[in-house]
Amino acid sequence: MNTLPAIELKRRGMAAVEEGLRHGPVHILKRNRPAAVVLSEQEYQRLLARAGEAEAAKGGGALEWLLAQPLDGGRATGDIDRQIDDERDGWDR
Repeated sequence: MNTLPAIELKRRGMAAVEEGLRHGPVHILKRNRPAAVVLSEQEYQRLLARAGEAEAAKGGGALEWLLAQPLDGGRATGDIDRQIDDERDGWDR
């Protein structure tokens, strides 16, 4: 594991991180315990792409659903209440 103590990060700054990234993700240790992981931009983008593919495969997540909702509040309260009641009725089946 590629580790960097927080004290070394404080002392050397970004140079320590950049040096560590040459060997892969950098695990930052604070008080000898894992505190954070620093990834290269390329690795971060790769992980985002994989996460997006996984979400798409399972139908998306709550955030994607929320972002897809109309900003004008496109539904009336009564419609929302009916939908919730219908969904709750399905729970008993």
